[in-house]
Amino acid sequence: MNAGAARLSVLHGMKIESHLKQRWHALVSRVRGGGESGDPRWLRRHWLAFALANLAAVAIVCGDTWLFTCGFDGCPSSADIRAYQPPEGSRVLDRSGHLIGRLEDVRRIDVPLSRIPRFVREAFIATEDRRFYHHAGLDWHAFLRATARDAAALGVREGFSTITMQVARNSFASVGAGRTLRRKLLELRMARLLERSLTKDQILALYLNVIYLGNGTYGVEAASRDLFGKSVSRLTLAEGALLAALPKGPSMYTPRRDPDRALGRRNLVLSLMVREGYVSAARAAAAAGEPIEVAENEWRPPDTGSWVVAAARAVLDSALGRGAEANGDVTIYTTIDARAQRAAERAVRDHAAAIGNETGDDGSDNDGVEGALVAIDPRTGDIRALVGGRHYQNGAFDRALLAHRQPGSAFKPFVYAAALGAGYTPATLVDDVPVEVQQDGHDWTPANFGDEYEGRITMRRALEHSSNAAAVRFGHAVGEAHIVSLARESGITSRLAPVPSIALGALEVTPLELVTAYAPFANGGSRVTPRLVSRIEGPGHTVLWSRDPVAPVPAVDPRDAFQLTSMLESVVNDGTGREIRLLGARGPIAGKTGTTNNGSDVWFVGYTPSLVAGVWFGFDMPRSLGDGATGGRLAAPAWAEFFERGWPQGSRDAAWRPPPGLVSRLIDADNGDLATAWCPHTQLEWFRLGTEPTMYCPDHGGPSLGARIIGAIKEIFHY
Repeated sequence: MNAGAARLSVLHGMKIESHLKQRWHALVSRVRGGGESGDPRWLRRHWLAFALANLAAVAIVCGDTWLFTCGFDGCPSSADIRAYQPPEGSRVLDRSGHLIGRLEDVRRIDVPLSRIPRFVREAFIATEDRRFYHHAGLDWHAFLRATARDAAALGVREGFSTITMQVARNSFASVGAGRTLRRKLLELRMARLLERSLTKDQILALYLNVIYLGNGTYGVEAASRDLFGKSVSRLTLAEGALLAALPKGPSMYTPRRDPDRALGRRNLVLSLMVREGYVSAARAAAAAGEPIEVAENEWRPPDTGSWVVAAARAVLDSALGRGAEANGDVTIYTTIDARAQRAAERAVRDHAAAIGNETGDDGSDNDGVEGALVAIDPRTGDIRALVGGRHYQNGAFDRALLAHRQPGSAFKPFVYAAALGAGYTPATLVDDVPVEVQQDGHDWTPANFGDEYEGRITMRRALEHSSNAAAVRFGHAVGEAHIVSLARESGITSRLAPVPSIALGALEVTPLELVTAYAPFANGGSRVTPRLVSRIEGPGHTVLWSRDPVAPVPAVDPRDAFQLTSMLESVVNDGTGREIRLLGARGPIAGKTGTTNNGSDVWFVGYTPSLVAGVWFGFDMPRSLGDGATGGRLAAPAWAEFFERGWPQGSRDAAWRPPPGLVSRLIDADNGDLATAWCPHTQLEWFRLGTEPTMYCPDHGGPSLGARIIGAIKEIFHY
């Protein structure tokens, strides 16, 4: 109940209560005085009448209060009534307010009265409520006529609902359902409130948008599209009359079911319009001679179900419960970027199909190649795109949020971040040769992809070329428990075992987890909390729930985050992720490929200063994606397409800036020492203060003195 109605109800009850108390005290005085005759037996002689009178008074007070408060549920205020909009289905919006989809498709399209032709309005008035503009919600003529006929028939044979009463019944839950006296009384009460709060045209507009017209359609616009395949604004007089024929029995008079009955009812409507003076007899006769032509296909609103809509529904149910929409449509404001979302859906769909073609899977069975993509803003955790599979269906399993898969080498950045935190540098040398370690009491000998090894290489090169042997050695050196701790601090919440194989991603995470855990590398070291929904509003823009971004929490040393990002840029520029550049992606991009044993999972997780996105492909029941399946060949192209189509601002991002405490040195890329003018491969490298190399490269010291003299002579004499 709204506050105003409650106060009025209480005041009304208090007045009646005061009057009853006065009568009661007067009666008690008379009894004590012996009544009019002074006989104390007066009360005993009249006790029954006395009791009935009091019961009647109480019943009147209760009944009046019940009706005044719309059945004790509370009547809507005038502001509520004026703000009411017929539901079209709760909306899910992107971060810019663009429609992503609806939680439930309602076959209704609300239109203003100005878009509904006058003859359509008049057809409904002539048929449903001829005195609509002359009564205050209840048509007494119709009421008395219906009462007389029902009494003569000893049953309900004729109704007296006005257009206003139908709006009350179809628009406000407090009226209730069913053909009961209770509903009719509340309907009358609501009709009076509507008449006091709205103009007649506003009531008529509501009616023409809420009335059920058959085949699941509500309102004249949806019914017009369903029956005639066009907007109500383009209807002919005959077609408008047919719409007005439907409220009496939508399934009975639909032309799709019984054309002859529909024709007769339509022509009756035309005759009623003539009676009311809305059209001439000649015009009505011409319209009555037109055949009924129905659209071949039924109209249905576009299917707007999607991974984002399903996830937003889950947030709504969690935040407000399953009854959140009982009082009207809600609007869910998400953090999704509509352009990025479209690009993500296309990238997953197209590349999953392409991978399927390679594996002989045409996507027709329930175990075809699947994919997922999730993208977040690394500064806030706001989710910008979310795709849980190749195709969306209601109730489908969302792989981006729920699928636990092995990340493979896409987990290696956490190994190297732990190593940097332990004092190693990007120039630290490591042996890229076969390695053997103990795990669970057994010898474990992980191999590089293709059994190719490079010997002694720098940390940067080891990550750039995704050396398994080097990752295992660094993992063992810093301690697997340290790696687990850093991964958890960064955002991994799934179970992690501190065993040697963790260095190669022998664990299971969801795509959202992995992408979230990469955010500290992109934002300078802080963990973020993913956020999909920023707020939920009810009717009248009432905020029902809201959530601000959770403040980032320090997780990785900013110096380590910058050094790791610099190394992951090399992965994209020259390493296993170079397909990103070959496909045209520009701007500062860092990332890592991932491939699990037998090529059953392929990943690419990449980021810029403004976006972290991860792509995964595989079968729901893990099996190989084929010979040569790698994250660089299969997942990276999907990431590049998504980035180019969905996040063009990423190419304009400013490059990452080194935090205080780092210095740069030009080093020999092969041995990590300071570079000389004769080093064939150099790298501008970043170091924590005090860890930078101080010795120049001994391997490329320049030509001997004799060679330099001979060279000078050749240059002088030109031979």
